[in-house]
Amino acid sequence: MTPIVALDVPDRAGAETMVRRLGESCDFYKVGLELFSAEGPAIVSWLRGLGKEVFVDLKLHDIPNTVRGAARSVARHGASLLTVHASGGREMVAAAVEGASEGQENGTCAILGVTILTSMDAGGVATVWGRTAVEVQEEVVRLAGLVAEGQGAGIVCSGHEASAVRAHYGSQLGLLVPGIRLPGGDAHDQRRVMTPAAAAAAGARWLILGRAVTGAPDPAEAMAQVRASLAGIS
Repeated sequence: MTPIVALDVPDRAGAETMVRRLGESCDFYKVGLELFSAEGPAIVSWLRGLGKEVFVDLKLHDIPNTVRGAARSVARHGASLLTVHASGGREMVAAAVEGASEGQENGTCAILGVTILTSMDAGGVATVWGRTAVEVQEEVVRLAGLVAEGQGAGIVCSGHEASAVRAHYGSQLGLLVPGIRLPGGDAHDQRRVMTPAAAAAAGARWLILGRAVTGAPDPAEAMAQVRASLAGIS
């Protein structure tokens, strides 16, 4: 079980502050659109230079050839994980896998397909997709199938769908679960949230920890609580 802390900050200065506050309590960080757009691949190289693993959460969605090139570039900078949108289809996922393989010079860069954003509920998905009704779990399982067909390493889904995906695909797809909150924590703008222990029990391989850790008075102590809650869970 691998906890990943989200560096949802506007620039390197903010990232440096958070990494310093977390110290040795965290060895895996997420770089998302805001930070990557501000600092570029150099932020990935900086984190790698500190001995940290990096999840680059760009949620790529474009024609296969463009996604292949982007994945190749991200992998060259040492990212361990990179996201694409599963709705881009099997061929796009496969292109991302190929690009990451071509670019990995500093270890393996695994491709994960984003299914349904945890900020959306069934009503929101139905509106976007022009349907009268949507069953989120069914849609997540369907999109996971596209990732599996494209040979992606796993998917991003909420903890509420993790068990269903695991039942369909077993260990073929690793599950990365965002929207993690400590017991009693604020859900903020997430709709489908879960505690670290519950997500792990549902089959998550990676957990994304955002404001539950970075917004805490003592992020290192919050991280210690997360690790304690995961103790004994394989």
